[in-house]
Order: sequence, then structure tokens, then C-alpha cells
Amino acid sequence: MASADGEGNVRLAVAQCIKTLTSAKDTDDITKVLRQLLLEFCRSHYTRVLQALVKGLSADWFHRMTAAQRKAWWDRQFLSGPPDQALLILLDAITASSLGLEHLVCVLEEFLRTGRIETLLWSRTEKENTGDSPQFREVVLGRLVGLPSITANKLHPQIPAAFLPQPYCQLLGSAILNTLEKTCQALRSGQDCFLSFLAETLGKACAQGYGALLFGSLAPQLSAHTHFDALWCRVCVKLLENVPDRWMEAVVTSLIQTVDCPEALSRIMGNVALKNTKAQFVITHKLILLQYHHKVKVSVNLLGYLALDDERRPLLTQLLQGVCNAWSNKSAIKHTPVEQQMYVSKALLLCLNLLNAQELEQLHSDLLQCLLSGVQCHLDSNVLLIRRIGMVVGECISQKLDTHSTQLSFQVKHTTTLFTLHTSPDPAPEVIVENPPKQSEVSDPPDADDELTPYDMPADQERQKSATPRYVRDCLEGLINSDDADRVAACLWAAADLLRKNPTVTQEVSTEFTKVMLHLEDKYNTLNFTSLRHNTMVALTVTDPQPVTDYLTTEFYSLNYNLRQRLDILEVLALSAHELSQPITKKPDCTPPAAMVTAFDQYSDLVHWKQVVEQRIRSKTKYISKGPSQAPPSAQPNRYAPVAGCFFFPLLRNYDRPQVTFDLLGSDHMVLSRLLNTLGMLVHLAVNAPVVTQMGKALMDFVWALRFHADQCVRRGVLVCVCAVFMSMPSQNLLIELNEDVLDTRTWLADVAETDVDADCRSLAVQSLVLLDKNLKKELQP
Repeated sequence: MASADGEGNVRLAVAQCIKTLTSAKDTDDITKVLRQLLLEFCRSHYTRVLQALVKGLSADWFHRMTAAQRKAWWDRQFLSGPPDQALLILLDAITASSLGLEHLVCVLEEFLRTGRIETLLWSRTEKENTGDSPQFREVVLGRLVGLPSITANKLHPQIPAAFLPQPYCQLLGSAILNTLEKTCQALRSGQDCFLSFLAETLGKACAQGYGALLFGSLAPQLSAHTHFDALWCRVCVKLLENVPDRWMEAVVTSLIQTVDCPEALSRIMGNVALKNTKAQFVITHKLILLQYHHKVKVSVNLLGYLALDDERRPLLTQLLQGVCNAWSNKSAIKHTPVEQQMYVSKALLLCLNLLNAQELEQLHSDLLQCLLSGVQCHLDSNVLLIRRIGMVVGECISQKLDTHSTQLSFQVKHTTTLFTLHTSPDPAPEVIVENPPKQSEVSDPPDADDELTPYDMPADQERQKSATPRYVRDCLEGLINSDDADRVAACLWAAADLLRKNPTVTQEVSTEFTKVMLHLEDKYNTLNFTSLRHNTMVALTVTDPQPVTDYLTTEFYSLNYNLRQRLDILEVLALSAHELSQPITKKPDCTPPAAMVTAFDQYSDLVHWKQVVEQRIRSKTKYISKGPSQAPPSAQPNRYAPVAGCFFFPLLRNYDRPQVTFDLLGSDHMVLSRLLNTLGMLVHLAVNAPVVTQMGKALMDFVWALRFHADQCVRRGVLVCVCAVFMSMPSQNLLIELNEDVLDTRTWLADVAETDVDADCRSLAVQSLVLLDKNLKKELQP
């Protein structure tokens, strides 16, 4: 009964003080009341008192108080009571109104500076339950973690430095670390502590995106403390075990990203991966198989953590099985970005390095299956980097299996530079240089040899053993009768120049000459053979376009040609069309630049095609910050416009008819992607030509059925064609031909721009959308 009377007296006293704060006029009375509240406040009435003080910011008595009085009695009320209630009242007051905002911000800064956040965390760690409801606990967590966002919404752009994310996360990290230190001291003295609120604070901060900032200062300290102190290890593990499942992924990911080594991660996390299913899923599946934007350091820390403890090693072998399945999955290779395949490949090699002999024996069948199917799937890809990944990983798996038989060995130099598997910088590649002997090391020849005639070494002087042909027919004959290596080389070097200088004779033998060049093989390892051969066929095509293009486009779909020859045909057609499209007023060079005639193996797409596309897009795009856009090129006569149809339409003739050695819509994706790039270039070069509308319509009909192709190179070629059509066709004709398909086209391009796994496809889709919108806007304007 006495206790109830005491509580009633406290209620009366607090109510009287609050009434005085809201109605009194005299500063002395206010000071007396504040002194009484400071000495006699109770947690259950603390919030009401602070709310009354906030309301007093607009009262006369507050403005009549001196700065010393405000600091001693008004500010002190917020810095001496329960910190969680004070934090809530301050943040609510700052966001609610602008009355006294400057003073409230100063008090909140002092609140942070005087360590009230640490006091808040320790008060909830020292005692298991303060009697608060779950709702109040959630509100405190939200305000505590979200302070930078809450204050920024109100104070932007004049935000105090202490409220910015980085300084605040450093302060919060320091408060968590000091609370853990107090926890260790309390445990040593026999006192119980409770880490649930601290774990929830850590989890919510990481979930809101502050994990990197928080662990950036926290992880090194935890690593240092756990290095020599077993109690610190127990406390850290217990802290992570108390993180709620909904925030476990954010905490584990942030910790793995910032910790310096697997040993430190093992000390801090312990066996959390075995006890918590969410943590186990993140570590053994999500960070390796579903995400690929992490640095190699994440894989090193994660896999090393699993390998450091015998109880966790089964998870390592389980993870390796999943990685092997993903790496050797043909569908995954086709439908996942190259970056993800590189990330998975690095994880596979790291796992292999961590396995012991017993585990290798246990996983022998899985690794062998991965080797047999995975390497073949990678080698079937059109992307050069994916093929090289298959070679490197295949060699490594083969070496690890050590089957005492012939191991895989691909003749690819420096393949291991594809992967950076260590956090330390890679050593510089070894360079072997054969130094010539120094002058002092060469002895003087005897006098008897002084009169010997010097021998003419081949390296000293290149002697021409076969005369350069002077006539086109002589050159053709030399290439047909290719028994003499020197004569073949001389004819190849002279062919392109002879053909361009003698157009009349060239037109008489153009088809026969082209047939010889298309079937010519490099029997004698002639220097620059591929470039010389391409230059010659380009010279034939530009000198006599119609017969040569008729022959080349017919042979493209003929039997008994290998893929190399079909790709050569497309390359020659593209280069010839580019040369013919130059204005007639501009005198063409006798020999095209070397950069335009390059071996196909040196690049994966038409480099000059991309340059032309980007230049044309820039000319059709308005940049507000760069002044007015350049005018599109004016129409000028050229030699390509009259024959553009001869280059283009025959290539669409038999694409859907699989031959004995050639299946364009089947397995020959590389040729299909190159065909699409060539068709797109042919349409683009026909801009302002009368036939461009028919070419664009035919090309759109052709690529529409291929827009969802499984191979990313083919999809990229489809988008190149779409870009070319949108840039080359007159906008009026474009909309007439597309007609009701405009919305479908736009929806498809928007979907590709958002969801396609290939970065080039996404970029080309965005460019196509820009061009389509520009054409629509141009035609719909009155």
C-alpha cells in the first residue's frame, strides 16, 4: 500500500511540474521545476517531460533563459535520462516542425558526442528486458539505425557532419565495440549479459545498406581482439547467432566482404554456418552461385572459412559439387553473363586448391564428369573468353585428377592470366630474352680466316627470288600453279594493286580470280596471308561488283565449304560495301588501310561496324550540355547504292535450308551472328539509297524470328540489325512498314534493356529505343 502511495505521489509531482512548465512565466520557477525533474524523474514519465520541454521552445521563458541556463537545465534533461526515449523525442521533434530546430540539432549532436548511443546499447545489453513492448523496441531500432536518413530528409542540404552516414557508422561501430568490451568484462566478473538488441542493431544497419561502412571500422577491431582472446571469440559468435534470420544475409555478406583473411572470419563467425540455415544458404549457395559482382576476396574468405574446420569441410565439398554442376551446365553457359561464368570458374579453381587427397578421391567422379561435359560446352561457345575459360579450368581439373594418363593441354599461351585467385598482386610474367654475346666474349678469328668471303645470311637481306608479276593474267596463273612458294608470295603481294590499276582486264577474269582466291590455302606459311587474300578479294569485288557478289553470295550457301570460308565471304562483302559507299567525289585509295583487312581471329565482331553505329547514333542524339547536335550526313552519289541489293538480298535466300555441312539456324551460331552483323552493315551503308526501305523491311522480317535466340552473340547481331534499320530507313517509311508492330517492338526492346544477361545486348537495346522514339517523335509532330 505504501508503494502505491509513493507512486501516486510521484505522479502528482510530475504532473505539477509539467503544468508549471506549460503555464509559468517566471524563469526562476522554470529553473526550479527543471532541477526537481532532473533529480526525481521516473522512466515512466520521462517522455512526457521531454515532450513538455519541446513544446516550451515557443514559450517566452525559453527565450529569456541564458545560454548557460539552457545548457544546465534544458539540454541536461535530454542528456541524463533514458537515452532511447531521449533519442526518439529529439528525432520526432526535428522532423515534426521548424520551431527551435537549430537548438534541437545542437542537442542531438551533443547527444552523439557524449556517448549516449553507447549508453543506450549497454543499457539493453546489461539487462534482458526493460519492460518495453516489442513495438517500442522496433521503433527504437528504426530511429537508432536510420538517424542519417531521418535527419537528411529534414536538414538537407545543411546536414551536420556527425549525421552523415560514414561518421555516424563509425560512431555506431565504436559504440558496438565498446559494448562488446563491457560485455567481456562483465562475463569475467560473473555477470550475465544479453546480446539480442546489439545483434538486432547490427542486422538492421547492414540490411539498410550500412554494412560496408559499419564493418569497415568494426571488422579489423574484431579480428584483432579475437586473435588472442577466446572469450572475445565466444562473444562474437554469440552476437552473430542472435542476428534475426531476416537480416542474417546482410550481416554475413558484409562481414565476408570486409574481413581481411579466412582465419579472422573463422574466429569471428565460428560455426554459425552449421547452426543457422540462412547463413549456410548464403555461404554455400548464394554468394557463389547466384551472385557474381563480388571481388575474388569474397570467394577466398568464404571458401577458406569452410576449409579451416573439420566440421565445416563437408560444406566445402557440397559447395564444390554445386559449382561443378553450374560450370558444366550447357544452358547456364548460354544464358548467364560472361562475368558470372568467370566468377564461378574462379570459385571452382579455389575449391580444387583447398581439397585434400581423400576429398579428391571422394569427388573424383563428379570432377571427371565436370571435366568431360563442361570443357566441351565451353569450347562450343561463340565467345572467345568463354572458350578460354574452358581451356584453363579443364587443364587445372585434369592436373588435379592426375589419372596417370595423358592430361588435357591446350596450346594457348598465358591462359592462367585470365584468373586472379589471390588478394596479393600477381607477379610479373617471366620474360625470357636470349641475349647476344658481348663483344668481349667473342674471340678474334685466326688470321687464316681473314680472306674468307662473307656468307649472305637470310636475316641480313631479304632477297626477291621470284619476279613481281606485271599483268593480271600472269598473277592469276601464278596463283593457280602454286607449286613455287616464292612465286605465290610475289603474286599475293602484287594482286590487289594490279587488279585496281587494270579494271578492264579485271572485269574479264573477276569471277575466276575470286574462285581461286576463295579456295587458296596457305601451304607455305606466307607472311600476312589472310590480309593479302582479303585485300585481293575486296579489290575484285569493288572493281566488278555485280558478278563477284553474285558468285560470293551463291557460294555462301553452297555445299562443301568450311566455316572459315563462309566467314571470309561475309568479311569480304562487308569490306567491299564499306569501300563502295564512299562518295564518288573522293578519290579512293589503291590499297585499303591495313586496319580494315584483319584476320577474323583477332576480333569477335566487325570493329568498324560498331564505330560507324556509334558515330551515327551520336549524330542523331541531342545532348543538352553539348550544344546542338550535328546534322546527319547529306546524300551523295556513291558506287554502293546501285548494287546494294546485289550484296544484301541473296544473303537472305537460303538461310532456312540446312545443308550437309552447314546449318545456319542450328548449330552454326558463329556464322549466323556474323551474317547478322554483315546484313546490318549492308543496310546501314545503303542510307539515302532508294532500295534501303525494301532492305530494311526484309531485314526486320528476318531478325524478328531470332530475337529470342539462346545465343547471346546472335541476339547481339539481331539488335545491331534493328539499330541499322532505325538509323537508315526514312522515319516515315519505317513507321509505315512497322505499322501495328511498333508497340510490340518497343516492348521487346524495353524488356531486353532491362533483363538480358549480356551487357552489349542491353546497351544496343537502349540505343534502339532512343532511335525509335526519335523517329516516332519526328513523324508525330504536327
